[in-house]
Amino acid sequence: MIDDPLFRLGNVRKRYGSFSLQIRKLEIRTGEVLGLLGPTGAGKSTLLSVLAGLVRVDQGDLCFESQPFGLRGLDLQARRRLTLVHQRPLLLTGTVHFNVEYGLRLRGRQDSTDKVDVMLDRLGLAKFAQQSALTLSGGQTQLVALARALVIEPEVLLLDEPTSHLDPAHVALVEDTIRQLRQKRRMTVVWATHNLFQARRVASRTALLLNGQLVEATHTEEFFTNPSDPRTTDFVQGRMVY
Repeated sequence: MIDDPLFRLGNVRKRYGSFSLQIRKLEIRTGEVLGLLGPTGAGKSTLLSVLAGLVRVDQGDLCFESQPFGLRGLDLQARRRLTLVHQRPLLLTGTVHFNVEYGLRLRGRQDSTDKVDVMLDRLGLAKFAQQSALTLSGGQTQLVALARALVIEPEVLLLDEPTSHLDPAHVALVEDTIRQLRQKRRMTVVWATHNLFQARRVASRTALLLNGQLVEATHTEEFFTNPSDPRTTDFVQGRMVY
């Protein structure tokens, strides 16, 4: 079941030098998976940072539930309900277990060790638990960052290319893990990806960003089979040259 919008964006604008993110209207509903498609530099990472409250917009209306936060940022209570997994995540000095447990310890959770062990096992990281996180490969780093995000049980999970360095088997593992946890927790997911096939597999709705502008956002099957904008058609059919 999909509820009323969790995020509402209206006439939002954020400028970085010559680049400008401009979202005329976007709603993200509780419990859905919104896939964000677009080429490199389209504004996917900026939009995720805006939703996470890490970047304040220059203008426009932006609400999380009924709380406006575009110009002033999210309060701590709201920020703790969501988490962003960056495209190039940074890990702390220490073991893999220490990194995954970090968010739980900040929240004073007493059951952190058991939860960490379960998540490490789920993502195939148990054998690396006592290994220094700074010695991991790019793909392993992505998995640890994802485990660190999932173990705190966020209501909103914001993902920036979370499987870009993973082999197909681990991509499938990540997709299945997020699918199961989303259904169990009714978690809202915004998933930025370059991969059209991945968006079609995981997203209930899909949006296209081009040059910082939201082209369209609609149900995934309609997005791929009957898009309303010719630019979406060109993107889906591989005719768009960047």
